[in-house]
Amino acid sequence: MGFKGLKPILYAGREVWPIIEGGKGVSATNHQSSGAWAAAGGIGTVSAVNADSYDPTGKIVPQVYQSRTRRERHEELIEFAIAGAVEQVKRAYDLAGGKGAININVLWEMGGAQRILHGVLERTRGLVAGVTCGAGMPYKLSEITASYGVNYLPIISSARAFSALWKRAYSKAAEWLAAVVYEDPWLAGGHNGLSNAEDPLQPQDPYPRVKALRETMRTGGISDDVPIVMAGGVWYLRDWNHWIDNPELGSIAFQFGTRPLLTKESPIPEGWKQALMTLEPGDVLLHRFSPTGFYSSAVLNPFLRELVARSERQIAFAGEMAGDHTHQLDVGVKGKNFWVTRGDLLRAREWFGLGFTEALKTPDNTLIFVTPAEKAIIRKDQADCMGCLSQCAFSSWADNETNSTGRLADPRSFCIQKTLQDIAHGGPVEQNLMFAGHNAYNFKKDPFYSNGFVPTVKQLVDRILTGD
Repeated sequence: MGFKGLKPILYAGREVWPIIEGGKGVSATNHQSSGAWAAAGGIGTVSAVNADSYDPTGKIVPQVYQSRTRRERHEELIEFAIAGAVEQVKRAYDLAGGKGAININVLWEMGGAQRILHGVLERTRGLVAGVTCGAGMPYKLSEITASYGVNYLPIISSARAFSALWKRAYSKAAEWLAAVVYEDPWLAGGHNGLSNAEDPLQPQDPYPRVKALRETMRTGGISDDVPIVMAGGVWYLRDWNHWIDNPELGSIAFQFGTRPLLTKESPIPEGWKQALMTLEPGDVLLHRFSPTGFYSSAVLNPFLRELVARSERQIAFAGEMAGDHTHQLDVGVKGKNFWVTRGDLLRAREWFGLGFTEALKTPDNTLIFVTPAEKAIIRKDQADCMGCLSQCAFSSWADNETNSTGRLADPRSFCIQKTLQDIAHGGPVEQNLMFAGHNAYNFKKDPFYSNGFVPTVKQLVDRILTGD
């Protein structure tokens, strides 16, 4: 059976193709990519996660923090975030030239999310068609966007999550619900909504999960004309032929997150684009090292391998002799209140001999062993925290009255703002977190990209609409 083809949908008062550019922060989708995606007739998405601003000469303004305290740096971050997102939206809207639509994407668990969303929508009235938002349970999303006459498109990974959001908040602003984005936790790049009840090593077929989502939406009285957006694992639309015009699923749209990384307009550095063309199946890891506490998927490069190795150099300890914790640890720590098993004592001594001479406590009564240089970087990054998340496992920052989660800072994680800013602005791709979806290996095998071909956004959208 040939590819059915997609029909345009009505979105924000105009006809657009039901294909959405996935919003990727920090600065992996900006005005260049989203404006071009909209100009090609789709829905472009500006990432409003610490987006770039520009000086009068057009150069990116580095986000350098001057304040001494985390709370003051957090306030600087919010100012940077609003100014950058507003600038990106205005430029994207101009590039779109009245075609397609421009959305913005925010992470609900980013620091100051609600203030940033208000700040951006207040200063971009009439320019933003909708807000996609995930990474957490964004109960107040509907209330905020509706107050500006803007659509909202929550990103969820299960029918259960949407049901909770609908009952608590979204049913009160149903007319502004433009679509529900189902982000598949086993296929999508970046952070996802994999729950503790689900096995990261046992992927589930997305079809029954999306069917269950549609049934939940119907129970809430939501029309089948409100699309479910399939996000994660979407490369060739012909692979999803049986989803299109399928009465079980209702209206379906598709989000492309990974494919738009490799276009002429994509703002990511050349080194990142080159790295994408070398990936093989299995090179993207679903992991839980993010300081958000969420699962996420990224390329298994030296940066991620070091986090894996760091957690493997880990032993449990007790504050006093108990059970099989009968040996006092004599390497990597100061003081005598570290009781470990005999096997763990021998492992710790081995790591110490290999140069991992510093033991750092985790919130789970374990120790990890790192080199002195790694310890120095970890401690500096924790001290430099600028509150980019609502709560951060790595630094123990929380956006509350005490500015703290009340837990020990976790050295098994990393500063996500630092690494995402670095890779987006030309830092070494091997030494930074490189988000990607699990089908990124297609860059190497898809004939569209043969001989190192990098398409324009228009060429990519035209190709996608053929089913390829």
